[in-house]
Amino acid sequence: MILKRLPDEALKLVAARFRVLGEPVRLKLLQLVCEGEMSVTELVEAAGAGQANVSKHLGILLEAGLVARRKEGLNVFYRIADESVIELCELVCRSLGMRLAAQHEVIKQANRVGRKRTQPQGR
Repeated sequence: MILKRLPDEALKLVAARFRVLGEPVRLKLLQLVCEGEMSVTELVEAAGAGQANVSKHLGILLEAGLVARRKEGLNVFYRIADESVIELCELVCRSLGMRLAAQHEVIKQANRVGRKRTQPQGR
């Protein structure tokens, strides 16, 4: 696959999007709202983080256009606004899974070789 060259300004926008995704709490929140719309209270409980911290990260995700929100009475609900973020996360997870599986296989083979070297030789 050949990527087209982007102007510097576009690259800055791409880098900013990756910075938004570069925080584990934000990834966790995205993962949660991928399952369906959730209130801030539900997100705080499910994420295991403080309300102020969750609200801060939701604000960043909202500003980046990755989530949308709606208010119903005193409750605020969040949902995925940009479906491409789901595809991107799935692509990264799949790639990491393949890489980890390959590394695991190398380690298994190295362990087999190491055991053969340390086993006493029969006469």
